[in-house]
Amino acid sequence: MYLPLDMLSMFVLMVVFAISRAYVNVALNKPAYQQYPLIQGDDRYDASNAVGGRKSDLSADGGQCAISDLTYTNTTLWVNLTSIYSIHHITSYFTMGSVAGSWFSLSHIEDKNRGLSVYVSNTTDRSQGTLCYNDNNFTRIMRESVLTTKCLVHGQYVIYYNERRPDVYPEGFDHFNNVLIALCEVEVY
Repeated sequence: MYLPLDMLSMFVLMVVFAISRAYVNVALNKPAYQQYPLIQGDDRYDASNAVGGRKSDLSADGGQCAISDLTYTNTTLWVNLTSIYSIHHITSYFTMGSVAGSWFSLSHIEDKNRGLSVYVSNTTDRSQGTLCYNDNNFTRIMRESVLTTKCLVHGQYVIYYNERRPDVYPEGFDHFNNVLIALCEVEVY
């Protein structure tokens, strides 16, 4: 007499588990690498900040963001998930403040961040991976500080890449021709 009720309970429980999806941030506290850190050896701008789980202070000097040196025409930051995962989406938190005592402001950070691409790969070579996001909207309109991009792919590395090439961008877009990655947190689900 009690068996059908127990079977019904098990069936309902299985259905609930089957239709619910719980995502876990697989990038949390994983190894991260930055090609050109803003200040070598200064933990306030280190790549590990982008996977530290802290995102309460999105200012550039808050010690929670990875900021690259902006004297290069290309730059890379990657997160090693340490094994291959089935990825559903990536959420990126970008800095929304200037660096204290620096000549560059939030508008400089925004301009230098434009053109950013996000790849997922099984190696640190982005050309071996899948392009998940490319900022090709070269306007002066401020981007939101949080970007979530759906990326249904398997991979081990999430790679942020930015570059400036001559004669690619609209006139007046970036008269300095150098780039930046100013990333406060990477969440991979």
